[in-house]
Amino acid sequence: MQIKPGKLLATIQEPQDLRQLDQSQLVALSQELRQFIIDNVSVYGGHFGASLGVVELTVALHYAFNTPEDQLVWDVGHQAYGHKILTGRRDSFHTNRVYNGISGFPKRKESKYDTFGVGHSSTSISAALGMAVASKYQGLDDKHHIAVIGDGAMTGGMAFEAMNHAGVSNSNVLIILNDNCMSIDPNVGALKDYLTDITTSQTYNRFRDEVWNVLGKFSKFGSSAQEVLSKVEGSVKSFLLKQSNLFESLNLRYFGPVDGHDVDHLVHVLNDLKKIPGPKILHCVTVKGKGFALAEKDQTKWHAPGTFDKVTGEIFKKVYDTPQPPKYQDVFGHTIVELAKQNDKVMGITPAMPSGCSLNIMMKEMPDRAFDVGIAEQHAVTFSAGLATQGMIPFCNIYSSFMQRAYDQVIHDVCIQNLPVIFCLDRAGFAGADGPTHHGAYDIAYMRAIPNMIVSSPMNEEELRNLMYTATLNKEGAFTIRYPRGNGVMPEWRTPMQAVTVGKGRVIQEGNEVAILTIGHIGNYAVQVCEELAKEGLTPGHYDMRFVKPIDEEMLHHVFKKYKKVVTVEDGCIPGGFGTAVLEFMADHGYQAQVKRLGIPDRIVEHGEQLELHNECGFGPEGIKQTVLALFESVHVPH
Repeated sequence: MQIKPGKLLATIQEPQDLRQLDQSQLVALSQELRQFIIDNVSVYGGHFGASLGVVELTVALHYAFNTPEDQLVWDVGHQAYGHKILTGRRDSFHTNRVYNGISGFPKRKESKYDTFGVGHSSTSISAALGMAVASKYQGLDDKHHIAVIGDGAMTGGMAFEAMNHAGVSNSNVLIILNDNCMSIDPNVGALKDYLTDITTSQTYNRFRDEVWNVLGKFSKFGSSAQEVLSKVEGSVKSFLLKQSNLFESLNLRYFGPVDGHDVDHLVHVLNDLKKIPGPKILHCVTVKGKGFALAEKDQTKWHAPGTFDKVTGEIFKKVYDTPQPPKYQDVFGHTIVELAKQNDKVMGITPAMPSGCSLNIMMKEMPDRAFDVGIAEQHAVTFSAGLATQGMIPFCNIYSSFMQRAYDQVIHDVCIQNLPVIFCLDRAGFAGADGPTHHGAYDIAYMRAIPNMIVSSPMNEEELRNLMYTATLNKEGAFTIRYPRGNGVMPEWRTPMQAVTVGKGRVIQEGNEVAILTIGHIGNYAVQVCEELAKEGLTPGHYDMRFVKPIDEEMLHHVFKKYKKVVTVEDGCIPGGFGTAVLEFMADHGYQAQVKRLGIPDRIVEHGEQLELHNECGFGPEGIKQTVLALFESVHVPH
C-alpha cells in the first residue's frame, strides 16, 4: 500500500521539480515531506528520528544545489529518507528495507543521486573530498561536493583524518555538520562539549553576524583585503570562544551555528557558500525527531521504533500468551553485570552502541566500569587492550560488521601482544533489513586467521552465558564470541554459568550415514530438520562445534571415521569460514568424504528478514533439509 503524498510533494519526482517551486513554498513542502516520512515509517517501520531531523536541510540542499551534478554524500545513511523521497523513490518508498525493495541507506546502484554508499559512519568527508579532487583535476571547478555528516559520525577518527587532508587540498568541498547531540544514543566525548560551547555562546553568536556583515561589505576591495579580513574573522571567532576554533585550525572556513530547521535561511546560506571556494564547514543545529513530539523527547527510543500509531505514539509490539526467548543482546547485557559483580576486574566497552548491544544495563548500574567511546571502533579495541595490560577483563562489544573497521587493532594491539581481550560480536550473520553494510558475514573468516585468537559461537542463551564466563577465566590471547541479531530459543535462560572446555563441541545427536556440523545459533535449524527427518525414518548425526578455533579435532576425527557425507552450516561467509576449517582438517588428516558447505555465498546479499535471506542462500531449514536428503539419497544410489 502506497502512502499518499501532500499536494506539493506529489509534484516532485526529482530535484529539478523541486527547484521549480518558489522559495516561499519550501516551508510547506518540508511539512509535507516530514508527514510523508511519519506516515510511511509508522506503517512499515525503519529509521525514524534521524531523517525527521534533516527534513529542512534536505529540501534546502536539493533546492540550492544542482544535484546530481553537484554531489551530495550522506553520513550516516539513515538520515537520507527525505533525500530518497525527493530523488525519484517517493512512489517506491513503502518498500524501504523490505526484501527486494529499496535500501534503507543511499546506494550507488539504486540512484544517480546516491553518489556514495553509506551504511557505516564517518566516511562522507573522505568520499566528498575524493570527488572534489577528481573534479578539480578534470577542470570542473564549478562543481560542488557536499558531505552531510551527523548523528554522531563526526566522533569517528576517519572524519578528522579527512578534515586534516581537506584543509590543505584547496578543493571545493562543503562539510555540513548536522549537530543534534545524538548518534543512536546520546553523543559522548570532548567534541560534544566543544560543539555545545559554540552553540550556546551568546557573545559569539551575536558578534558573528556583525563580523560577517562587515566582511561582506568590504569584499569589493579585492582579494588582499579579503585575506586580511579573513584573518580578522578567525581572530574574533577564537577570542569570543576563548579557545582556538578546531575547524579553523584545520584550515576549514567555519560558518555557523545556524538553525537547521529554518529552510528559508538555509537556502540563503547555502547559496552564499556556493560563492566561496575551497574547503569549508557549515555547522547546523538540529533536533533529532523534529516534528514528532515523542521522538524529540526520547530520541534513542525513536531512532528505529518499529511500527507505531502516528496519532497516539503507541509502538506496536507482539503480545504472546507464553514467555518468549530474550534477545541475545539482552542476555549479554544482563550476564556481563552478573560477571562484573562476581569479578571486580570485568569492564565493558562499546563504540556508540550501548542500547543496541545492551551495555546500557551495565552503564546504568556500574557507570565507572562501562564505557561508550563514541563511533570509534579502532579506539575501542586498543582502549580495551590497554585495560588488559593492567589486569582488567575487558568485554569489547562491537557489531560484527563494525569490527571490520578495527581489524588492524585486533591484530596489532591485541593478538600480537597476546592480550586477553574478549570480543563480543553482536549482529553476527545476516543483520536483516539493514542490509549488506550491516551483515556480519565475515567475522569467522577474519578472526580465525589470527594467531592467539579463540573463535566461538553459542547455539543458545545458556551457551552464551557459559562462553562469557569461560572467557573471563582466559589469561592469554583474545576470545571472540559471536551471536546474531534477534531472539534466542530459551524462555528460561537464566541458567547457572559453567566453564566449558575451550575447543570442545557438543554432540546433539548421533546418527548414521550423514553428519550435520553447525556453529552458533543457526544450529537450531538443524535441530528442527533432524526432528522432521526422524519422522521419515532418517537419522543424521548433529554436532554443535561451538568453537571454530581451536576446532574440536577429537570430534572431527569421530565424524570423518563414521560418516562419508558431511554438511557444514554457518551464518557466515563460505570462503574461509567454518566449513573451510572443516575441509582443512579433512585434508590435513587424509580423510575422504563428500562435504557440502552451507552458508553465505561469495556475493553481496541484499536486505530482508533474516529467514528470507537464509532461505535465499540455501541454509534456512528447508535448504538444510533438502541438502541432507540429497546426501541420504546419494548413499543408496548404485555405482
